Amino acid sequence: MSEARHEPLISAHGLGFGYPGKAVGRGVNLAVRAGEIVCLLGPNGSGKTTLFKTLLGLIPMQAGHVKIADTPLQTMSRQQIARTIAYVPQAHAAHFPYRVIDMVMMGRTAHLGLFAAPSELDREKARNALTLLGIADLADQPYTRISGGQRQMALIARALAQETRLIVMDEPTASLDFGNQVKVLSQIRQLAARGFGVVLSTHAPDHAFATASRVLLLHDGGLIADGAPSEVLTPETLRTVYAINVAIETIAGGHTVCIPDYIH
Repeated sequence: MSEARHEPLISAHGLGFGYPGKAVGRGVNLAVRAGEIVCLLGPNGSGKTTLFKTLLGLIPMQAGHVKIADTPLQTMSRQQIARTIAYVPQAHAAHFPYRVIDMVMMGRTAHLGLFAAPSELDREKARNALTLLGIADLADQPYTRISGGQRQMALIARALAQETRLIVMDEPTASLDFGNQVKVLSQIRQLAARGFGVVLSTHAPDHAFATASRVLLLHDGGLIADGAPSEVLTPETLRTVYAINVAIETIAGGHTVCIPDYIH
């Protein structure tokens, strides 16, 4: 494995994040490398989305520093950041009936001049991204008329068309049915196998067990654990974060699942 693969695509040290007059998180250290899936886990209000916005340069950091490879984030332009990090939001229903291929091609804007129109090469890269995810047949469908799972796949395709090595995903399985959750998680694992670095947030510890190389556990504005899922996601830490009792079980096939003690 090359030395470059060991170098972080993004790193943060002593990161404080939040909004003017309101601190949300503090003292966060993280690093994401090619081929890794880093899963950010924590309850509502723990600051996952705010942390993502800070890593993407959308809001200023309150303390510490972030580097994209060896470059300080604050010295980079929006276009430079967009050529380095792709962002996949939660699937949403668009207000305008763009075709799926047009939605995916929006990922190419990071590589275009201010008034440049997409070229045939840009269209080809968008089509290739759809093909890679197995949804090329949706290219001419209105984005507003495909299912939630298909919309999420289209947003991942848009990130692939952006041609970055790092992809940040905000709850990529939110609001998806069970089957589509499995499909999206499978694609995320394949992205890491192809050498992408992936950072994702989720509310489901089971998804972290299924996909993650590492888990970052947020609680009360701080990072309380960072490590392999088996080290971080224990009955004790989950009880601390979610205030419920949880059993961790390994089932047939070697899959690890969390079984909550439902309150009667």
